Amino acid sequence: MSDALIVIDVQNDFCPGGALAVPEGDAIVPGINALMERFDAVILTQDWHPADHLSFASQHPGKAPLEMTEMPYGPQVLWPDHCVQGTRGAEFHGELNTDRADLIIRKGFRRQIDSYSAFFENDQTTPTGLEGYLRSRGLTALTFVGLATDFCVNFSVLDARRLGFEATVRTDLCRAIDLDGSLAAATQAMAEAGADLSAA
Repeated sequence: MSDALIVIDVQNDFCPGGALAVPEGDAIVPGINALMERFDAVILTQDWHPADHLSFASQHPGKAPLEMTEMPYGPQVLWPDHCVQGTRGAEFHGELNTDRADLIIRKGFRRQIDSYSAFFENDQTTPTGLEGYLRSRGLTALTFVGLATDFCVNFSVLDARRLGFEATVRTDLCRAIDLDGSLAAATQAMAEAGADLSAA
């Protein structure tokens, strides 16, 4: 089988009660666990920021979370402090079946650059190593689930398509932040890139 399930950032800080909670972020966990049984390969991604990460609004005096700033690599949303290395917020949701993971990709650990995609950091050139892993295992068809649809899932899917992988998004097993229309824009971008968006 040449299919892999890519589970994006199902971590405590992105679930209700977390520092950057996605509405109903925890509701997708049982469905993701069940879906894992259909795949030979399961890969989890994990946001893994140092406490002074430059995507945090707290590092920019006078700036508030969800405001924009310019980084050397382009526009950047400033976030509340979240998924700080070694904290409970950075841990996977307690009910997620992490035992099924063949690989865990940590991203966003470089202070100067944020990382939404499972494949590249936000400069679009610094790789996470996921592409090489998938190619070495002959995994060509990828199914994406997780958080959040309009940021880390979207960027991962667009990079997957750019790299020539087949991409399916299980929209029923994703949830969005939806910041100023970002969900509609992401949905359109993923569809135009050739991803299959399905609810089951």
